[in-house]
Amino acid sequence: MIFIIFLLFLANLYKANAENCNFFEGSWVFDISYPMYNSTVCPFIEKEFNCLNNGRPDQIYLKYRWQPQGCKLEEFDGRDFLQRFKGKSILFAGDSLTRDQYLSLACLLYTSVPGTNYNMTRVGLISTLIFLDYGVTLILDKNVFLVDLVPEKIGVVLKLDSVAQRSKLWLDHDMLVFNTWHWWTYKGAQQPWKYIQIGKRLLKDMDRMVAFELALDTWAKWVDTNVDPDKTIVFFQGVSPSHYNGSEWDEPYVKNCAGQTQPLLGSIYPGSLPPALAVQKKILSKMSVAVKLLDITALSQLRIDAHPSFYGVGGATGPDCTHWCIAGLPDTWNQFLYNLIL
Repeated sequence: MIFIIFLLFLANLYKANAENCNFFEGSWVFDISYPMYNSTVCPFIEKEFNCLNNGRPDQIYLKYRWQPQGCKLEEFDGRDFLQRFKGKSILFAGDSLTRDQYLSLACLLYTSVPGTNYNMTRVGLISTLIFLDYGVTLILDKNVFLVDLVPEKIGVVLKLDSVAQRSKLWLDHDMLVFNTWHWWTYKGAQQPWKYIQIGKRLLKDMDRMVAFELALDTWAKWVDTNVDPDKTIVFFQGVSPSHYNGSEWDEPYVKNCAGQTQPLLGSIYPGSLPPALAVQKKILSKMSVAVKLLDITALSQLRIDAHPSFYGVGGATGPDCTHWCIAGLPDTWNQFLYNLIL
C-alpha cells in the first residue's frame, strides 16, 4: 500500500511539474546519446535538409539536447505516439519550415518501429504518409500564407480575408499544426503575388506586418468556427529564426551560419525576438479555441550551428541559414509537441 501511495505521489508530482513548467526556457546541453535517431536509415528526408548525406563533415551539432529550466522534458517515444494516434490523422499546413518539422516527425516515427509498412504519396502541394500498421496518417499541405493565393486576370492576388481555397483539407483531423511567416517578407522576384486584396480593396503593397496580422486573424476565425477542440488538438509553430547576420549573436565579422559547429551557450540570444512572434501571440490569445504555441523562436535562435548552410539544396550558390538539418533541431520541436499531448 505504501508503495502504491508513493507511485501516486510521483505521478502527481510529474503532472504538477509538467503543468508548471515552461518547456521553452532553458539551454542546450551536450548529450553523447544524441541524435534521437540515425538519419541515414530514414527514407523521407528531402535533399535540402539531408545535411549528412550532402557531405556535412562535422556532427557535433547532432549531440545537443534541450534542457528546460527546473523541469524535465520527456523523451520522444515514437511507439507511444503511434499508439496514441492509431487510426487517426495529423495535418501540417504551412511553408518549408513546416515541411522541416513534418519530415522530422516522419523520421522519429519510422525509426521507432523499424521495418514498419508505409505508403507515401505527393499530389501537387499535398504530401501524405500513412503508417499502415497503425493507420496513422501524416498530411502536409504546402500553404505558405495560409490565406488564399489566387491567379486572376490582373495577376496573382493574395487575399487576406479568405482561406476558402484549401481550408476544406483542414477539416476532420485529430491534430493540426499550422505555420506561416517567412514568405510575408519576400519582395521583388521572390514575391509570388502582384496584388493584396482586403475585402474589395486591391493594393500593390502594404505594411507586411499589418498584412500578416490580418491574415492570421482570418485563419484564427476559421479555426474558431470550424475546429472542435474536444476532437482536434491545434498547434501553431512559432517563428523559426534565420542566421544571416553575425552581429545579432555578437560576432559582427561573421556573415552567416556557415562554419558554425556548436550552439550559443546559455539561455539568452543577444539579438531581439522577431516582431512577428508578438503578432502570433496576440492573435492566439484572442481565440476561443485553445491553440498551443510551439514557442520555438528563442531556443532556435541559439542554434546557429544547426542549419544546412552549404550542405542543403543551395550548395555552391550560398549557405542556407533558414532551414534546419534533419536529424537535428526540428526533432526537438516534435519533442515539445509530444510532451504537450501527454
